[in-house]
Formats: sequence, C-alpha cells, structure tokens
Amino acid sequence: MTKDMTMGNPVKLIITFSIPLLIGNIFQQFYNMADTIIVGRYLGVDALAAVGSTGAMAFLVNGFVIGLTSGFAVLVSQKFGANDEEGVKKSFASSLILSIIMTVVVTVISMSSAKPLLMLMNTPDNIMKDSLSYIIIIYAGNIAIIFYNMLASILRSLGDSKTPLYFLIIASILNIVLDIVFIVNFHMGVSGAAYATIISQSVSAILCALYIVKKFPILKLKKSHWKIRKRYVQNQLRIGIPMALQFSITAAGAMVLQGALNNFGSKIIASYTAASKVQQLVMQPSVTFGVAMATYSGQNLGAGRIDRIKEGVKKCIIISIIVSIASSIIVILFGASFTKMFISGNDLEVISYSRHYLNTVSLFYIPLGLIFIYRNTLQGIGESFVPMMAGFAEMVARTVVAFTLPLLIDFTGIALADPAAWIAACVPLMITYYRRINIIMKEKQINF
Repeated sequence: MTKDMTMGNPVKLIITFSIPLLIGNIFQQFYNMADTIIVGRYLGVDALAAVGSTGAMAFLVNGFVIGLTSGFAVLVSQKFGANDEEGVKKSFASSLILSIIMTVVVTVISMSSAKPLLMLMNTPDNIMKDSLSYIIIIYAGNIAIIFYNMLASILRSLGDSKTPLYFLIIASILNIVLDIVFIVNFHMGVSGAAYATIISQSVSAILCALYIVKKFPILKLKKSHWKIRKRYVQNQLRIGIPMALQFSITAAGAMVLQGALNNFGSKIIASYTAASKVQQLVMQPSVTFGVAMATYSGQNLGAGRIDRIKEGVKKCIIISIIVSIASSIIVILFGASFTKMFISGNDLEVISYSRHYLNTVSLFYIPLGLIFIYRNTLQGIGESFVPMMAGFAEMVARTVVAFTLPLLIDFTGIALADPAAWIAACVPLMITYYRRINIIMKEKQINF
C-alpha cells in the first residue's frame, strides 16, 4: 500500500512511517546479533573476533549497496510525489536494470579483494582463516543483499514501511534457527553463521519481489518500460553514486579503525565487536528517522511543498535529541549487561573494555542522530555531493584519531575515534541543509 506524505501532520506521518521501519531495523539487528551471540558463546573469543574483524569489510559492500539503491529510490519517490505514474514505472525498471549490473560488478570485485583487505587491516594470524571463510560467503551472497535493499527501498519510497518489516521478521527468525542448526548441530563454524545470513536475506528478497508483483499495480511493468532511458539512468546514478560512495568512505574509515584495533589482539577485537553490536542496536531509531526523512523530503520536493520539508526536519530533530539522550542513559546503565550476551563464561577483561567503549561513545549520540536527519534529507532533495564529502570528513577524522590518540591514552583513543568522526560529518551536513533549503525556498518564491 502506498502512502502520500505530502499531506497531513508531518510529525504523525514521520512517526507512523518510522515505527514499522524501526521494528524492522531492530529485527535486522537481532539476526545480525544472533550470528555474533551464537558464534561468541559456542565457538569462543577467537571466532567472535574473526567475525567482528570482517564487520567493516561487510559494511564496505553493504553500505555501497544501501547508498546506491536508496539513490535509485529517491527518483521513484519524487515521481510518486508528483503523481507521475509512468515516471514511477520507468524509474523502477531503471532501478532493476542498474541493480543487475551492480550485482555482477560488486560481487567480482569484493570476492577478489577479500584476502588482500584482511591482510591490509593487519588481521591476526590466529583468526585469519575464519575471517576469510566468513567474508567470502557473505560476498558470494551479494545478490540477495542488493535485491532486498533495492526492493525494500522502492517500497519505502512509495510510503510502505510495513511490508519490509514483515519480511525482516521472517528473515530474522529463520536466521536464528539456521544459526543454531548450522553452528550447534552441524558444527560448521563461522561459515555456518555466514550461510545462515545469506539464506535469510535471500528469502526476504524473494518475498519482497513476490509482494510487489501481487500488490503494487503502480510497479507493474510492460515491455516498453524496460527501455534504457539515458535521462533516468543519469539521474539515478547522479544521486545514487555519491550516496554509495558516502557509505563506502564511511566504511573505509571503519576499516582503518579496525586496522588500528587489530594491533591490540583478539581480546580487544572481541570487546569492540560486542560493544559495537550493542551500539548498532541503540542507533536504530536514528537510522530509522533518516530513512523516513529521505522518503518524506523526496515526496514533498516532488509536490513542491518545501515548507513541509522544513517543518518535518525541525520536528524530527527535536524527537531525535530526546531519543539520543534516552539511548545514552540506557547504554551507560545497561551496556555492560548487554555485552555479556556475546561472551562465553565471564571474561572480565572483555566486558571491561566493552563497557569503557560504550560509556565513551554514548556521550556523543546527539550529533550521531543529527547526521542521519540532515544527510538523508539532503539526499531526498537531490543533494548528494556534500553528504559524500561529509563521509570523507568522517573517514579522515576517524583515521587521524585512531592512529594518534591510542599512543597517548591507549584504548580510550580508539573509543574516541567514532565520536570525532560523527562531529566531523555533522557540521558540514547541518550547514549545507540550511543553506540549500533556503535557496530552494527563494527559487520557489521567484518562480511564483
């Protein structure tokens, strides 16, 4: 079911759109956490470190995919907001064609570069074999990741945030069951966790495709829609490539941080892995608001309702600040308890480092939340260059801090790398949003 976000109370629209999306994101994090929990508790600290050491590499590809497919969907949301049904169909067909090409290119490049990247990040010898086995399987399943994200982005661009939720719930449950079967019963090691993830994502992609065919006549394509249209491809790549590069640059910064982290050994890597999984969970409200604002701003730009974009951003910022403060309190009070889920026995050293990391970064959740709002709103209105450069600023800040502060303040320097990156990204995004939205408002007044 489509949802028009160009009319009605902005706060109500954003929240009602965000709630199913938030639940879906949390379920997605749960099935990502299931890998980590089962690996950590059944296979030990080294296996947990092996899976954790590939996190930045997986994000390098996943982030690129999410950015590109989200960029494809921006054009769909703008056409939908302008009531251009033929434009929606043409842009959807263009998204499918580009995604097929992307699947081939991304899979070949990622699989061939997996081992060199692990070596470049100084992956310890004792976890190298498991790390490579895990990430190769994840990369081989890129087709599932690409097509789920593309189809889910299209559904959300039309205002349907509930359907991807239902399919993620199914995938989450399936992933946990397969984790237990493959790791505990079949003794497949970390490879079992990777296979469980890919199979689950494949199921969610197939369900999205079947649902679109059956329930969305606006996306029903004819032979004429499959014609490659230069203007559509150019517009989608113009928005999608900078969005993809922005995620990839952020991922590259995370890989640099992982490289610095790997010098500390398996215990520290496992601590960071456990803590980062907790952080990813509490970040989901911010991620959700960002996705909601991309759809909201895209549709309202298409409808020429710039005033609604400004109002929606203002209200979403207030909500985000409140949620960020609440998240910080929860992490400080209960973060250590959450990390124990990932560790077999009672490894006090791992728990201590995890607690220290979470207590440090939780003080900076407000700028983290603002990043998602400003970045996604800018992308929704077609501004993609500055979000990409903000990702570059984020990478530079993370790299500088990760390789300097640990020399002075040890692990605390690693913990401060992420907050430094968030602040470096937030400032240019905030300045650009207010400058860009004022320019659009003036252009609209001149046209009238």
